[in-house]
Amino acid sequence: MMSLMVHLKSVANLRGKGDRIAKVTFRGLSFYSHVAANCEEVAHFNETFRWPIASSLDGGEMLEVQVYNYSKVFTNRLVGTFCMVLQKVAEEGQLELTDTLLDDNNTSINTSVTIEIRYQSMDGTVGMWRNGELLDVPDDRDGVFSFETESLLSGQSHGSGASAGRSLQGSIATFRKAARGVSSVMKLGKIKSSKDDPRKGDEPAVLDMVDLDRRAMRLAGMLEPDAISLASVTAVTTNISNKRSKPDIKMEPSSGRPVDYQINVTIVEARQLIGLNMDPVVCVEIGEEKKYTSMKESTNCPYYNEYFVFDFHVPPDVMFDKIIKLSVIHSKNLLRSGTLVGTFKMDVGTVYSQPEHQFYHKWAILSDPDDITAGCKGYLKCDIAVVGKGDNIKTPHKANETDEDDIEGNLLLPEGFPAERQWARFYVKIHRAEGLPKMNTNIMANVKKALIGENRDLVDPYVQVHFSGQRGKTSVQKSSYEPIWNEQVIFTELFPPLCKRMKVQIRDSDKVNDVAIGTHFIDLRKISNDGDKGFLPTLGPAWVNMYGSTRQYTLMDEHQDLNDGLGEGVSFRARLLLSIAVEILDTTSPEIISSTDVQVESVSNISESATGKMEEFFLFGAFLEATMIDRKIGDKSTTFEITIGNYGNQIDGTSKPSLSKKKKKDGESEEEENELIQNSSDEEAEEEGDLVSVSSTPLMRPVITDRNYFHLPYFEKKPCVYIRSWWQDQRRRFYNSNIMDKIADKLEEGLNDVQEIIKTEKAFPERRLRGVLEELSIGCSRFVNLANKDINQAGRTKLDRERLKSCMREMDNMGQQAKQMRTQVKKNIVKEKLKLVQNFLQRLRFLADEPQHSIPDVFVWMMSNNKRIAYARIPSKDILYSVMDEETGKDCGKVKAVFLKLPGKKGFGQAGWTVQAKLELYLWLGLNKHKKEFLSGLPNGFEEVKVAKAGPSLHSTPPVSLVYDMKQVFQLRAHMYQARSLFAADNSGLSDPFARVFFSTHSQVTEILSETLCPTWDQLLVFDNVELFGEASELRDDPPIIVVEIYDQDTVGKAEFIGRTFAKPTIKMCDEHYGPPRFPPQLEYYQIYRGNCTAGELLAAFELLQIGQGGTADLPPLEGPTDSERGPIVPVPLGIRPVLSRYRIEVLFWGLRDLKRINLAQVDRPRVDIECAGRGVQSALIQNYKKNPNFSTLVKWFEVDLPENELLHPPLNIRVVDCRAFGRNTLVGSHAVTCLRRFIYCAPDKSSNNWGSAGDIIVNLEPEPAVRKMDTFVKLDATSDAVVKVDMIEEESDKEKKKKKKKKKGVEEEEEPDESLLDWWSKYFASIETLKETLRAQEEAQAEAEEREDLEIAIEAADIKSDDLVRKGSRTKDKFKKSSKDKRKGHALDGAEIRTTKAKVDELLVYNKELETEYGNFEDWLHTFNLYRGKAGDDDEHAQDDDRIVGRFKGSLCMYKLPLSEEITRDAGFDPNMGMFQSIPHNDPINVLVRVYVVRATDLHPADINGKADPYIVIKLGKTEVKDKENYISKQLNPVFGKSFDIEATFPMKSMLTVSVYDWDLVGTDDLIGETKIDLENRFYSKYRATCGISSSYSVHGYNVWRDPLKPSQILAKLCKEGKIDPPQYGPGGKVKVAKRIFIGPTVMEDENGLKKQTEEHLALTVLNHWEEVPRVGCRLVPEHVETRPLLNPDKPGIEQGRIEMWVDMFPMDMPAPGPAIDISPRKPKRYELRVIIWNTDEVTLEDDDYFTGEKSSDIFVRGWLKGQQEDRQDTDVHYHSLTGEGNFNWRFVFPFDYLMAEEKIVISKKESMFSWDETEYKIPPRLTLQVWDADHFSADDFLGAIELDLNRFPRGAKTSKQCSIDMIRNEQALPAISIFKQKRVKGWWPFVARDENDEMELTGKVEAELHLVTAEEAEKSPVGLGRNEPDPLEKPNRPDTSFMWFLGPLKSIRYFLWHNYRWLILKILGLMLLLLLLGLFLYSIPGYLVKKLLGA
Repeated sequence: MMSLMVHLKSVANLRGKGDRIAKVTFRGLSFYSHVAANCEEVAHFNETFRWPIASSLDGGEMLEVQVYNYSKVFTNRLVGTFCMVLQKVAEEGQLELTDTLLDDNNTSINTSVTIEIRYQSMDGTVGMWRNGELLDVPDDRDGVFSFETESLLSGQSHGSGASAGRSLQGSIATFRKAARGVSSVMKLGKIKSSKDDPRKGDEPAVLDMVDLDRRAMRLAGMLEPDAISLASVTAVTTNISNKRSKPDIKMEPSSGRPVDYQINVTIVEARQLIGLNMDPVVCVEIGEEKKYTSMKESTNCPYYNEYFVFDFHVPPDVMFDKIIKLSVIHSKNLLRSGTLVGTFKMDVGTVYSQPEHQFYHKWAILSDPDDITAGCKGYLKCDIAVVGKGDNIKTPHKANETDEDDIEGNLLLPEGFPAERQWARFYVKIHRAEGLPKMNTNIMANVKKALIGENRDLVDPYVQVHFSGQRGKTSVQKSSYEPIWNEQVIFTELFPPLCKRMKVQIRDSDKVNDVAIGTHFIDLRKISNDGDKGFLPTLGPAWVNMYGSTRQYTLMDEHQDLNDGLGEGVSFRARLLLSIAVEILDTTSPEIISSTDVQVESVSNISESATGKMEEFFLFGAFLEATMIDRKIGDKSTTFEITIGNYGNQIDGTSKPSLSKKKKKDGESEEEENELIQNSSDEEAEEEGDLVSVSSTPLMRPVITDRNYFHLPYFEKKPCVYIRSWWQDQRRRFYNSNIMDKIADKLEEGLNDVQEIIKTEKAFPERRLRGVLEELSIGCSRFVNLANKDINQAGRTKLDRERLKSCMREMDNMGQQAKQMRTQVKKNIVKEKLKLVQNFLQRLRFLADEPQHSIPDVFVWMMSNNKRIAYARIPSKDILYSVMDEETGKDCGKVKAVFLKLPGKKGFGQAGWTVQAKLELYLWLGLNKHKKEFLSGLPNGFEEVKVAKAGPSLHSTPPVSLVYDMKQVFQLRAHMYQARSLFAADNSGLSDPFARVFFSTHSQVTEILSETLCPTWDQLLVFDNVELFGEASELRDDPPIIVVEIYDQDTVGKAEFIGRTFAKPTIKMCDEHYGPPRFPPQLEYYQIYRGNCTAGELLAAFELLQIGQGGTADLPPLEGPTDSERGPIVPVPLGIRPVLSRYRIEVLFWGLRDLKRINLAQVDRPRVDIECAGRGVQSALIQNYKKNPNFSTLVKWFEVDLPENELLHPPLNIRVVDCRAFGRNTLVGSHAVTCLRRFIYCAPDKSSNNWGSAGDIIVNLEPEPAVRKMDTFVKLDATSDAVVKVDMIEEESDKEKKKKKKKKKGVEEEEEPDESLLDWWSKYFASIETLKETLRAQEEAQAEAEEREDLEIAIEAADIKSDDLVRKGSRTKDKFKKSSKDKRKGHALDGAEIRTTKAKVDELLVYNKELETEYGNFEDWLHTFNLYRGKAGDDDEHAQDDDRIVGRFKGSLCMYKLPLSEEITRDAGFDPNMGMFQSIPHNDPINVLVRVYVVRATDLHPADINGKADPYIVIKLGKTEVKDKENYISKQLNPVFGKSFDIEATFPMKSMLTVSVYDWDLVGTDDLIGETKIDLENRFYSKYRATCGISSSYSVHGYNVWRDPLKPSQILAKLCKEGKIDPPQYGPGGKVKVAKRIFIGPTVMEDENGLKKQTEEHLALTVLNHWEEVPRVGCRLVPEHVETRPLLNPDKPGIEQGRIEMWVDMFPMDMPAPGPAIDISPRKPKRYELRVIIWNTDEVTLEDDDYFTGEKSSDIFVRGWLKGQQEDRQDTDVHYHSLTGEGNFNWRFVFPFDYLMAEEKIVISKKESMFSWDETEYKIPPRLTLQVWDADHFSADDFLGAIELDLNRFPRGAKTSKQCSIDMIRNEQALPAISIFKQKRVKGWWPFVARDENDEMELTGKVEAELHLVTAEEAEKSPVGLGRNEPDPLEKPNRPDTSFMWFLGPLKSIRYFLWHNYRWLILKILGLMLLLLLLGLFLYSIPGYLVKKLLGA
């Protein structure tokens, strides 16, 4: 037995006096010493700790000793740490040393520790233990034993070891410790006789030391400094010892329950569709539903912008597997279905896993499923969003989107996917299945047997595979329980696929309808890895297990859903052998099959051993306790059955094959089997022969526990079961998962601790987090060491190998990251790091989930009357045994509390919460050859009872029951103090709660407290004579858990279940002292669960005291009932109940709002009762609620004793009662304030700089220098308060004459429009641009901040020279400079630079959320408490709470400890009646003018069948309702309203404003689309001044006119007066001083006539815009803004139905009246006329062949349109018979259109169809389409080519025809673009293009055109004619005459035909003839000349 022992002697040179405690850690397992009390210099511990270890000691492992100052109340404080590498120990075996400790900062301190270490290895090589050296030392009181040092050290060398310790000083932060390895390999209490194991005979019997260990571990119960935590989850789940497992807290299955989902799809446009002159329609298909867009004619890039909404109500799994399919169809109409151009598929899960659950403005690549060689068929731009309940979707802002159309950069693919996806084949091979259930009734079978005389298997199975919307199925194997298919189903799909799961289903073929036998889902992410070293999806060949409903066949199976894969299967159904492979296709190869239809082929058989070697497994279970059996079943005899696969299943397992058949099946022939038996030892052979499985406990009648539950009387006799089963040995898969699971569990536990520490605000959460990361990195490195073992095991598949590699890489990587992160954890960033560590946890859980199964899960069923009642499913990996402790399942060989639940749908809701039975169950599963270990984990002190059977082999059969001869008697004391935030179970909205405590077979209840959600029972429940079986010491470490159930008492019927929680008691044995540190126990909070939802918290403490010989007299005394009124109830004793102090609670009563009727009567005279901890106060009575719902007396107070510890403060209850006649009081509603902390008053800190009296501070309003810019950016939020730094001076002096300037690509030209052109919308669009930029900058800043953090880390790791750092820092800052184009937010550059980017327009703030979220719901002093009544809904997380609200109480609370310091009450003007609520306005009714501006709505939910809506606005305030029905906007989901409404209101009677959007219907009532509610009163009274937003600059005219009736100076004076500070002092030079702060601003303003005059308004406005800089009273005032509010519909709670942009101004009527409302009516589109002159064409493709001459020619004409083909298509005349492709037209098109400049859209109004009632407005982008055609007389005209010009951005035309090329289209992005709206007139040549057969673009002609844009007014002044008509006619084109027929002018034609084609030939011939002629003449004339010359004539 290997072990490491550490003897901790003493710690010296400690500072101060106090209690000390030490913690020694090795391999992740820590032991605590006892507390050395009151020691000064030296603490003597003298304790020995021992670690039994399973793997030999590695020289690099570490031992760590930490010494703490111990404290009972607070966290222990670390004195220092000592770490050493155990290299020397590993070599020498023994070492003694004294060394100094290191503090937190790794510096050495004086304190030193003295320890001695010994190591005993397996082979005895190191430090051999001599016999008798280990003595059994008597226990001292704490159960810690000490060795006698002399005997230990005799004759051993004293190694110094100090050097080893020293060398570590620098590297402690990076060292690796191995994870814990305390193995449970030891046999307990019995020394094995040598007969059992011949090899052990010569070794001395070593006394086993497990019990010593256990005592040492018991000390670990003391709190670790890093591990202190609330008991909510951790108390039960954290484990000290090894005998007991954690129970599962949540009870209800969460999957399977249907939820609401909404999928929103916007189809924006398509581009580059392949095909000629098509009429495309887009079809959106989700699951079975299809919706179509409208058809666009004759275009390859249609623009739709159509919005579709799909609603679903299905379980999440079903939802996420649905496929979204987008297809583009060409020319679909009523008669024909059209041809498919291309499709795109992805599953809903992929969208849901995106950030914000959406893809926004992304391009889907279309591909053709019938031709995979074809490549991309076009792009479709769309938005897809999936909204679940409670998800809110943040859409990027919808205004003027000029996003550059970078298709490649914005593909509709998740992060990290390649843009070019390849086609791949997915091969799913289905080999065979076994263990199928029967799927037919026996009657039919018997009939068949009688007729045919043969017995057949009653199932006809086949396998169906679903993947990415396609399905394939194998053949049907008739009547076979073990069918063999050997077929493969092949899918062809793009890789990587956008569908995450493949569904494999075994179905039973039936004549009527096929049903599923079992379903298995394969997650492709788990069987592949997309990293650099990743691998393609691969699986198996491996068995997958299928689970579903129980196996007996019934005609109507109530759990059929389970077989379809919904919900958790309750029984094993079958297992299927399958494998998956993927092959990437080379689409260029010729022999490839190009369609994507599913194919099925047969494959060869695979060898038997491919899935691993068959091994016999042994499963053992012992039932230690069966309690809490539901009373419905309690009166019948009950038995428990355990099954694994079909083994052990007695009533509905399969008909077993005969033995010989079985052996064949197991893949081993008879001989092998025999040989195996011979090789094993004799006893084994005998038991092999006849060991029969026992899988169920004997029948037994339950005994009554209390009214609700029964228990089975398993007192000392515990029944056992055991099962032999045969499975392929694939344990390695489980082992690796187990190691990862354990690391993940530890991590989760640690994270819970950290969260608790943060939540309870204890000290040092960062230390605990560092500890967690440390454990994680050790665990990861340990995994890498362990997993690397048996690589070459039989039956390892490719996935096993690849997965192991990738897991090791991931774990290694994670370990490194954790190690690195550990060094970065600082106090201020704990929360951010916590988020990152949670990602680790998810990754670990993902990795640990093994996709290839081997052994099926174990099911425990409770049976009664041979019927299955309730079950528990236990994953087999959790109970699998391994020799290595880390690999053992977490529940193997441990006692686990298992709660049985009802199967399937019965387990949902109410029925699922009640426990059907609670078992204390011990399970062990392992190979048969490890069988001797199966009892090792049971609590000791039992005798085994075997089956009575003759024969010598008795000792090796497993027991059928265990008899415990040891029993301990205890007394349990449950201190039930209080509960809070319970679930409301009665109609009054309250409950009458009582708690029932279960322990073992006992139960007791507290008293019932009526009508409260926060009962304080303050009651001690005493359970006497609780008998527990087993050894005392083990029980001490590991008591059974306590279950507390909370019920609501009803007068009739049985009590209703509220929730349940679990707890572990603190134990005191009879020999222990009752005193600190463990007793008396402290109260802790336990989370109460109801199903999966939390339902409150319980504050309680539990102690279990052993009753010794002296009986109960020895226990600490109980005080009797102290309170005579409460009768015999014993209160919680003093040491446990919290310490109280006196508090005063002041309550501000403001008013009640929106009270609903109670029992049909209206509330008339309400009163509010406030109660806290038994004390309380009542408000004044409201005499007439209708007339004035406010209270007359504002402030009242009461005093109460509350616990000192704020976390234990009881809730405060607010109840509203209606006082009716004759003294009747009716409860209206109630509210419990659970957390009083936010109302605790803290005095302002006088010393802080806010109160600074030294000198005046100048507030810097200039743009800041670059150095600070970094910080401001990082804080930047879309609406951050960085708004303040505005450069006012420059802004004014520039006279705001710059207009918002669109940033275009290419040419930027400055224009300075006239002020009159600017309107409110200019301001709005400019602001939206800013919002977008801010968001962009924010993202960059985020990246920047991360980079900076990495830099810091690097510095920590290695000291970079500081100047280097500064350089890098400044570089990051420069980057910022570039990224910030953002003027108004003031992180700006100097003014000049900005002006080029963006013209100056005053802006407002566009919030992309509600104003309330930005300003804390405006609850700065007035809080709103919702009053509830009625039962709480049981939907997830109480979603129905809104329906229970019956009104609202407005008021506030303030609590403080008494006595209060004097100085507060001494302040000037302190009104004692108002207490802490000074300077609060009076609450008399006040008249207010409310002005609501509604800008527009976006993404409305369609309300009509056509997928559109006709929205209009309705505004309600109190009884007033304004309906804007006549101005509805036809068929629009993004309507621009641009309206303002004035309503007069009287607060407080009318204060809730509702803005709704309704859908107008011609017939029937109008439907509500959605509404939003705004509480105006809170806004009105808020100190943030939300009455009228403050604009950024002051002007008295123009678009930015000041809206408030008060000028800025008046507002400022008022604010100063209210805040009790001196009025502002205006000084010379544009300065103003407020409260010792000096602000600077401009002082000149301009009126309408342009005259300048002096004013203080700008100065005052500057102060208002920076009001938060003013000390004490300052806060951010609400700026001029537009808020975006979600619209909700009560019928679809929680799902957004669209959003509305709006703002509200309020003006009190007693002030001067405000001016008229700003005009925000929508901009009218401007009328333009586009005149296009087609001059000529050239090089047009020649299409026609001439009959006579075969000559190519074309009859060319040009067609063009702007708005759409039907609306305004125009054609030129035809240029006949062009032989060169040249055409002359001189033809004018005239297109009038309406254009919205700001949105860059053309506005068209047209009726959608003949039957439409009214015109619908469409907005389309301005695109001019020109097409060239060949005219035919008899057949249809031929399309030759086209070009589309976006009038905002199109390439400049070429000067000549030669320069015009196809590159003008191809490289459009690269060329400079022009806009016709700027240029007004453009002339040039443009290319016509079309696509050829290979989808390549080709040039099909060129056109010379002139575009001229004129406004409507100019067009009227200078009109022009269409074509060549008057006015301003164009001259006739000069066309060659041959353009007529050749026989009209034959000569000319010949000239054309011959000359045109053969001109070079003709010229050459002519030239040649001339030459010949010359030569001939020369030859002819030369003799004459010669003669003349010769004769000299």
